[in-house]
Amino acid sequence: MKTTTDLQHALLVKRYHTLATKLGLGKEDKAAIMESYGVGSSLDLSVQELTELCAALERDNTPKAPVLDKLRKQVMASIGGWLKTISQDSDAQRIKAIACRATGHRRFNDIPAERLRNIYHTFLNKQKDFKAVKQITAEELEILSYLN
Repeated sequence: MKTTTDLQHALLVKRYHTLATKLGLGKEDKAAIMESYGVGSSLDLSVQELTELCAALERDNTPKAPVLDKLRKQVMASIGGWLKTISQDSDAQRIKAIACRATGHRRFNDIPAERLRNIYHTFLNKQKDFKAVKQITAEELEILSYLN
């Protein structure tokens, strides 16, 4: 007769293999994961280790990951474009720091999707506004040059 822990362990092993298959992990990938835990088989992992491993694999398997990745790239592009518009140097670290300051988060990857969308549009609008003001200023200066 199996105990509750044994049943839970068996379900977690099955869940691990299901998630690994969904992610397309090959034998080498699975072996590397097991090696990182210092075991040769998923059957040798504890219930706690299996729970942590399955949670990590589920995070990798969520469809939100590509969406967030795309949003992060868009944010970086919009901030980089704004920096270019105002003739400032831009590198990845500076762009991420600006995004973190603007949203109040400590890490760029911790910024939720809605805030990423918000900051993306904010910096696009900053670019548009800057270009519009620059155009108006140029037109005004041209008019003034004719008047003098």
